[in-house]
Amino acid sequence: MDENILKLIEERKFSVLKTLLSEMQPPDIAAIFEDAPEKDIPIMFRILPKELAAEVFVEMDSDMQQLLIEAFSDKELHDVIDELFMDDTVDIIDEMPATVTKRILQQTDSKTRRMINQLLAYPDDSAGSIMTTEYIDLKKSMTVEDAFDRIRKIGIDSETIYSCYVTDAGRHLLGIVSVKDLLLNAKSEIIGNIMDENIIFANTLDDKELVAGLFEKYDILALPIVDKESRLVGIVTVDDAIDVMQEEATEDIEKMAAILPSEHSYFKTSVFDTYKARIPWLMLLMISATFTGAIIAGFEDKLSELVALVAFIPMLMDTGGNSGSQASVTVIRAISMGDIEFKDILRVLWKEIRVAFFCATTLVSVNFIKLFFVDNLLMHNFDKGQVILEICVVSVTLFCAILVAKIIGCSLPILAKKIGFDPAVMASPLITTIVDAVSLIIYFTAARIILRI
Repeated sequence: MDENILKLIEERKFSVLKTLLSEMQPPDIAAIFEDAPEKDIPIMFRILPKELAAEVFVEMDSDMQQLLIEAFSDKELHDVIDELFMDDTVDIIDEMPATVTKRILQQTDSKTRRMINQLLAYPDDSAGSIMTTEYIDLKKSMTVEDAFDRIRKIGIDSETIYSCYVTDAGRHLLGIVSVKDLLLNAKSEIIGNIMDENIIFANTLDDKELVAGLFEKYDILALPIVDKESRLVGIVTVDDAIDVMQEEATEDIEKMAAILPSEHSYFKTSVFDTYKARIPWLMLLMISATFTGAIIAGFEDKLSELVALVAFIPMLMDTGGNSGSQASVTVIRAISMGDIEFKDILRVLWKEIRVAFFCATTLVSVNFIKLFFVDNLLMHNFDKGQVILEICVVSVTLFCAILVAKIIGCSLPILAKKIGFDPAVMASPLITTIVDAVSLIIYFTAARIILRI
């Protein structure tokens, strides 16, 4: 926290602090609250102007919001909730304990409660769960002047006024018109003549990740959301889409690292919760890794005859695992961006096989030179009677391991998506474990065939 602000808090100079905070952006003020003494947070919040206080409240984490709600009087709580947009109110309620939620709902009117309950009823991963019901709606028969009158009337309570939506008497979505369109046309121009009927929209039950992708694809600021009857029921704005992208990216990263996703930030997650998020996958991967041990144990007698080959097992397993991870991460990213679907699996396989061929050829060539000149001539790690054969075993295994790893790494995420699993689950740890076992089988099979052991 800024030392000057901390000093003002300690000296209880809240009038000066109010002036200073009023000149700052809501996210920056929320960050200051995170570091402020807990006993001073309600006081600091109360000195903020009404509208700024609501904006800061939205930027806070759920623990801070709960602390303030419990410190608010009923009037203070009502004033804050009254300033929030509907989607922000729903997000806050969704994070609060039942007792806090009940108190929030008590400070809203029946119409607002009905809307909140309606939004809460949508699945957590749907467009309906992140939309707001506060938007500008117009009619085809309106003039540009009528449109501006309506914007002035309801715009203060709308999350965005730039995009206006044209609906009929049954609230069916007919078109969209921007404030730019309104400004560039005469006051007497009819909305129906200037609206764009080629509308990009989503359904309430569409996956919110898909909805967020539409923002990226079409560079839009807001997206209308319709129900099954094509009636406009809300909009999703770009700030909510960015939140979804961030959540999904974080979730994918955690899954790719073999960690169960967490809803809280690192420092807000307790040691035990962190343990619970990590231990299931660690347990599964540990048990699955025993298969590699079983494979090595099965060839123990053969390995005792060729001790030199044991030294190259880590290199072969790591190279295969890394190759598979490269392919899986690339494909998972492409799936999340909508670039790859199940129908593309053969194209993906063909591309990765060619990439694997070039990668394997390069790595095998470099490794062959290293094995012959360093491991053989300098370190004398090979049996003098069959140096070339042993190097060939390592080289053949390396080539095949890279090829197989690339195939496994690119195909498993696509297959996982097809059967309904999150592709991110098929990332580095799981694929590495599979590739390790396959690499060992290839290694010992090559040794048995080439060295006739």
